[in-house]
Amino acid sequence: MVEKYCTPEIAAENQAAGITIPMISKGFQHQFWQAVRLGAEQAAEDCGVIMTFEGPENESQVDRQMDMLQAALDLEPDAIGFAALDSQAAIPLLERAQEEGIPVVGFDSGVDSDIPVTTATTDNVAAAALAADVMAELIGGEGEVAVIAHDQTSRTGIDRVNGFVNRIEEAYPDITVVDVQYGGGDQLRSTDLARSIILAHPELKGFFGANEGSIIGVLNAVSELDVADQLAIIGYDSGAQQIEAIRSGLQDGAITQNPIGIGYKAVEAAVMALRGEELDPVIDTGFMYYNAETIDDEEIAAVLYQ
Repeated sequence: MVEKYCTPEIAAENQAAGITIPMISKGFQHQFWQAVRLGAEQAAEDCGVIMTFEGPENESQVDRQMDMLQAALDLEPDAIGFAALDSQAAIPLLERAQEEGIPVVGFDSGVDSDIPVTTATTDNVAAAALAADVMAELIGGEGEVAVIAHDQTSRTGIDRVNGFVNRIEEAYPDITVVDVQYGGGDQLRSTDLARSIILAHPELKGFFGANEGSIIGVLNAVSELDVADQLAIIGYDSGAQQIEAIRSGLQDGAITQNPIGIGYKAVEAAVMALRGEELDPVIDTGFMYYNAETIDDEEIAAVLYQ
């Protein structure tokens, strides 16, 4: 972390005031969210606040997430962090938070509203466009590619698919995106979808998995069908299985976010909002592409999680 806002004096003031900040994430099924939680816990310690971190069992449970958000608001917290599964569904509850004077900080995935005081996130459009550029290079600028993503309701799901597909369409006329499917971030469902796409498109040359669960599904299908040598495979995030696949050569590479930084900056921003600080609408926490050659570079290793 380059610069921290919370000084020991700020932390002492927050501790004395009993500042509480619940963080409602998109899920717990991926190691990504555990890394975000680590960052949030570190910021809570540095800033002297009480932070809770929870999310639904999987990233398809929008109703469950809404229940969690409502329950958090019922406890009258000082501020709240929210990573939206559905960029529209939460707006009535966020309007309630605004009416009650509770600052909302988005993290990872924003909402279609100006209620959040800021959102700590990756520039997912640019990151997915980079994935498209790498894919084009790997397959020689021509051929069929496909995408498995987590959903088409969250900001991250929408932006990653659009970033990848639009970049291909704009810059690579000889590459065709033959299918985009949504597996809800579930590994088993994503495996089934990826398998079906591979069988339906025998000339397929590349696969982009837009989050941890999606790319693990692709890897499972590729391994089952024994077609790894025919496909360029690019993922998103990290995690033990993806890191192993990149090291072994099964997967070409992945886009890494900074999940610990996302969690840290979200809690820190909530504290800043409570203290009347002006915040930019987006806190860009950065991204990088890594492969077997760069995975152990200090800068890359610092933002990977297993």
